[in-house]
Amino acid sequence: MDARSVVWLEDVRATDVPEVGGKNASSGEMIHALASEGIRVPDGFATTAAAFRNFLSWNQLGPRLSKVASDYQEGTLNLRSTGAAMRSMVLDGKIPPDLEEGIRAKYRELAARAGRHDPAVAVRSSATAEDLPDASFAGQQETFLNVRGEQQLLDACLRCFASLFTDRAITYRELMNFGESGVALSVGVQLMVRSDIGASGVMFSLDTETGFPRAAVISANWGLGETVVQGTVNPDKYGVFKPLLASPTLSPVIEKTKGTKLQKLVYRTGDDGGTVMVDNTESEQQAFVLQDQDIVQLARWAVRIENHYGCPMDMEWAKDGESGELFIVQARPETVQARKSSTLLVTHHLTGQGRLLVEGAAIGDSISSGPACVIRQASDIDRFIDGAVLVTEQTDPDWVPVMKRARAIITDRGGATSHAAIVSRELGITAVVGTSSATSVIEDGQSVTVSCADGDTGHVYDGILASTTEEVDLGSLPPTRTDVMLTIASPSAAFKWWRLPAQGIGLARMEFVINDMVRIHPMAAAFPGRITSVEERRAVAELAKGYNDPAEYFVETLARGLAKLAAPFFPAPVIVRLSDFKTNEYAHLIGGSAFEQAEANPMIGFRGASRYYHPKYRAGFDLECAAIKRLREHCGFKNAMVMVPFCRTVDEADRVLAVMAENGLVRGENGLQIYMMCEIPSNVILAEQFAARFDGFSIGSNDLTQLVLGVDRDSAQLAALFDERNEAVMAMIRDVIRKAHASGIRIGICGQGPSNYPEFAEFLVAEGIDSISLNPDSFLRTLPRIAAAEAISVQAITPGS
Repeated sequence: MDARSVVWLEDVRATDVPEVGGKNASSGEMIHALASEGIRVPDGFATTAAAFRNFLSWNQLGPRLSKVASDYQEGTLNLRSTGAAMRSMVLDGKIPPDLEEGIRAKYRELAARAGRHDPAVAVRSSATAEDLPDASFAGQQETFLNVRGEQQLLDACLRCFASLFTDRAITYRELMNFGESGVALSVGVQLMVRSDIGASGVMFSLDTETGFPRAAVISANWGLGETVVQGTVNPDKYGVFKPLLASPTLSPVIEKTKGTKLQKLVYRTGDDGGTVMVDNTESEQQAFVLQDQDIVQLARWAVRIENHYGCPMDMEWAKDGESGELFIVQARPETVQARKSSTLLVTHHLTGQGRLLVEGAAIGDSISSGPACVIRQASDIDRFIDGAVLVTEQTDPDWVPVMKRARAIITDRGGATSHAAIVSRELGITAVVGTSSATSVIEDGQSVTVSCADGDTGHVYDGILASTTEEVDLGSLPPTRTDVMLTIASPSAAFKWWRLPAQGIGLARMEFVINDMVRIHPMAAAFPGRITSVEERRAVAELAKGYNDPAEYFVETLARGLAKLAAPFFPAPVIVRLSDFKTNEYAHLIGGSAFEQAEANPMIGFRGASRYYHPKYRAGFDLECAAIKRLREHCGFKNAMVMVPFCRTVDEADRVLAVMAENGLVRGENGLQIYMMCEIPSNVILAEQFAARFDGFSIGSNDLTQLVLGVDRDSAQLAALFDERNEAVMAMIRDVIRKAHASGIRIGICGQGPSNYPEFAEFLVAEGIDSISLNPDSFLRTLPRIAAAEAISVQAITPGS
């Protein structure tokens, strides 16, 4: 590339970072290489690093800036004074005539290309050391939107030059060991996408908290994208499973979380340009910003961009409100998860208990404690105490000097892809963002514990709570013949465990997804008019806003929650157990009291299979089946199997299978396998008959122990009698394993027994069980026990041993 002052982005390549900075090099690369794949990037041009250096030379700024930087390094000048002095020098400078004419000429030609007089443009700073694989420099320099006319463009370019010396940029360069003399600034000028009347946001080609590489994560708000980037709103969040995007008929959207989206940034009225923040309407706040087709389109672009660059990417996108077209306006390498080891698993566990204060989006997966320092305004930033937990409304780029001194960060506003979240990750600081009320709930000086160890949702507790940290090299785990699987209930925590060498999900508990995500009783979703409580009717209507009816909300939300459970180990099997609430648990769901009757003993009452074909629940079960069908056929997770719990009789099995078939879930059709929980003595006694109707069994050792021994598993008084190692229980398990194999079907077990008792794991392995499903927190300690048990079993049957 030559040393011209101004160049078209279409003539720029990814290798031109030294000349036009990371943002502009990336935009040019995408225009050149990805336009043919349908990825739209706004047209524009850029000033070069040579132009910036000529600007400094023309105004004789080099020695003066170096002197101020030296004074700062020697400690004779503080950060605020240093930045102010440097910016003042640049703003007092004049753009050299040849550079000014180059900018004017390119802007006129851009207007001609667009067919518009004085088109609105975005003017972005692009530093020559930014967007590198080990340093994002996100938000360190300024961006100016809706700039119109040649003089306003020149003024914006000068302000971009000055933004190389913002306090946050100086601090960040110091943090990343970039010298002041080694960084220049390019200015990118691109046609504005009319997202002011559309939408925009941020997208990552991996899960930003866990590093799960097969998901794309999108944040979205109405209007211009700065509200999402800077974290001034709590945006919508969408997740997409990338491997299934190749099929044009599938829509693998695995998460849709509605943000509060209180405000948006739009064009200022009049010909002077600029932007202004306005309130979103109530309907905008209640609606999803993006529909599934746009979510999927953006995710497909994320895959193409990631494949082109060969690394995970952090992108900004915009949707034009006039044309409805989507655009990628920036793309840079993701810098945090890319640096982490793929075989080292570090887990944090909160062992203490405390009062929950607030919760929000979890940034990272660690736990930190300390005194809270509540700072509501940037003017009070100097009173921050090193090592405190920073609590503020939002953490914009000007707060970076304080953020790096904080033990943890809590904000009222911002999403998981906001600038505040990005910088917190990069600094390795525990953060919970978008709590809505932290600054009003948490008191200055109050001791708090910030925990991000439970998945997507971060929690802030009162007091200093105890915690533990475990570090395991996954490469050192022994292989096993037995399939070691996971038992997972919470979709929000599913991605946390993707690095574990599990052979799939042996038990995905549907009722936990209903309780945590859907929250509405299935029958209340099917018949909202039957809900007797006015308050619960309102709650159902609130949850179902944006959907045609509560039933559609139930099916889509349940399907997405199950999809997130099915994604981490795809295409390994995921066994989804149909809802297994007891009547008292169903009654606690929203609207549940209108459909449930009190039972003397819910544990052996109206639960499991007996509900699915019964008129009192059949319509609710239809919704469960619709969610499974959507999961498999619409989202594409054909690795999902179905498991029927608490099936008392063979006749009951036939009735449930018939109802499932009526709902389009036919065993053997489209590869569907249907399992049965083996947890009732009748399941063992008549195992051959049940095996003729199902593809596999999973032993529910808790219920089986309860019913074999006649011990209420919830009774503290009888706890000493409840033991899976009891001879009668083990005889039942031994018998059903033998019968299942003789019938040609697989059999596994889910429960804590193998984790709690090494001898129980040895017994299961010796009996030839096919799979053992474990809770994630016990997987690492139990897998070596299973491997050891297999070695003992082999030794026992080896001749001469």
